[in-house]
Amino acid sequence: MAQRVAVNSDHWAATDDLGRTLGRYDDSHRDKQVIMFYWTWNERHDPKGTEAKNVSKILREHPEARFDIDHPAWKRQPGYFWWEEPLFGYYKSTDRWVLRKHAEMLADAKVDAVFFDCTNGSFTWDASTDSLLEVWDQAQKDGVQVPKIGFLLPFGPSDHSLVSLRHLYERLYSKGLYRNLWYFWDGKPCIMAYPNNLTDSPTDRAIRDFFTFRPGQPDYVDGPNPSFPNQWGWLENYPQHGYVPLPGGGYELVTVGVAQNAAPETNGHCSAFNVPGSHARSYSARYGFDPRTEGYLYGWNFSEQWDRAYELDPKAVFITGWNEWIAGQFAYGNGPWTGKPFSFVDEYDWDHSRDLEPVKAWGSRGDVYYMLLVDRVRRFKGTTPQPRPSAPKTIAMGRWSDWDDVQPRYAAYRGNTMHRDSKACCQYHYTNTTGRNDIVAARVARDEKYLYFYVATDQPLTPQTDHNWMMLFLDIDRDRQTGWQGYDYVVNYRPPRGSKAFVQQSYQNKWIWRDCGEAAIKVSSSRLMLRIPRQLLGMQDRPLDFEFKWSDNMQDEGNIMDFYVNGDAAPGGRFNYVFSETER
Repeated sequence: MAQRVAVNSDHWAATDDLGRTLGRYDDSHRDKQVIMFYWTWNERHDPKGTEAKNVSKILREHPEARFDIDHPAWKRQPGYFWWEEPLFGYYKSTDRWVLRKHAEMLADAKVDAVFFDCTNGSFTWDASTDSLLEVWDQAQKDGVQVPKIGFLLPFGPSDHSLVSLRHLYERLYSKGLYRNLWYFWDGKPCIMAYPNNLTDSPTDRAIRDFFTFRPGQPDYVDGPNPSFPNQWGWLENYPQHGYVPLPGGGYELVTVGVAQNAAPETNGHCSAFNVPGSHARSYSARYGFDPRTEGYLYGWNFSEQWDRAYELDPKAVFITGWNEWIAGQFAYGNGPWTGKPFSFVDEYDWDHSRDLEPVKAWGSRGDVYYMLLVDRVRRFKGTTPQPRPSAPKTIAMGRWSDWDDVQPRYAAYRGNTMHRDSKACCQYHYTNTTGRNDIVAARVARDEKYLYFYVATDQPLTPQTDHNWMMLFLDIDRDRQTGWQGYDYVVNYRPPRGSKAFVQQSYQNKWIWRDCGEAAIKVSSSRLMLRIPRQLLGMQDRPLDFEFKWSDNMQDEGNIMDFYVNGDAAPGGRFNYVFSETER
């Protein structure tokens, strides 16, 4: 019964904290590709006394500090400035627990590839790359459609670029290491690098023949350089250009950015993010700046860039980005940047930043950009049809074979309840031992009187007296305005007793659950089934169209972001499975 079924996030539903619902888009464009800029550079050893400093937090508590580089809030001791705290903390890019989370979240967003930022000097961040490849290789074995990997090297045929290119070829590609994770373009591994200064040595000839080269274009304004006809971009101002014309029309690639560290004073070229008028999250080239107090949450810039990508209809988009997080603070006059009295170049604060990875400080709004990413990718790639349920059927409690022909089969990732014990950035160390019951499959059946739910785990279930054990959340009307975060009912929040499970209803649409009835429950090793009266849920005599989610070992009760972090949730994060007898 726990046989593996492919996970397909096309079939999942979600509504973010701004009330935006994930769309479903007819036709699956299987030739479309989504590439994400990804950072592996946070692997460095932090000497004692260094500190991770949160720029947004500093500015919230000391708004006057934005005008004073000597303000005590900046803490002049060594450390790193993060524009905000990620949902998973101030992690290092070698943290395998985080890397597994990233693999699943990017797969659920239908991201096809990540390109690592190796544009600074000849650094290739080998320790982080090794950790990611090991974790993602295992995740792939566990059924995760992990993104493939590539590298973006310096913006030009420099000595640094040549050193990195040779190093990556000798260390990784020539040995065939993790070939299952390489990103291919035109039949060869793709690398965003310049081949111009390769020599005629045997190794360099092998490198030239081995890769599909797509050199990275550094500028936000001018578009592809005709001297390098196969360039790809990574970030541009609106309206973006198309890169590499295709023989039949259209382009290989268009960039899509969350925000751009560009400003009027530099005519749209790269600048510090904290200069006036920079192209923040809330910026639109067509409409100006979002006037709302928290306009940065709504993604005008990101959406406008996606609109341009749809207009050009390329084969691939390159999105900047997922997880840069860190930026240096440079005093005015120290380098080319023009911010006063200091410059934060690539990241700055909650508005002037370009990471899509969820944020901790925004609470239940922390994943609004991730949800926007998922929806926009769906529009670009299309979605596969929602599976239809099999015929109504009565399930005998404890007769597991009754489930054999029940459709659809809802899949969840295996192997994602690993524990965390990781040294993080500077003063931080993170542990998480909440992974417990690894949910791998679910089903729903119904007859005239009852709804039946089935769930399976990878290993035998722990005792049902455990904290927040195998809870089932139900959104019966698919309306986020009713119930807690849309969930009208929960089963097993109050621990079951023997063959009896308790159904509770959300009170005043909050995390306040009141008993409203009982359900039958049966557990056998790694399987659990429930039988709930339809009348109890108000779902009698009408077609069924509802969302549901399984969760084990929730810790931060009442915080929907906990579904990303603790225990196991199926499907992950804010997503829900859909059971529908109607067309939507």
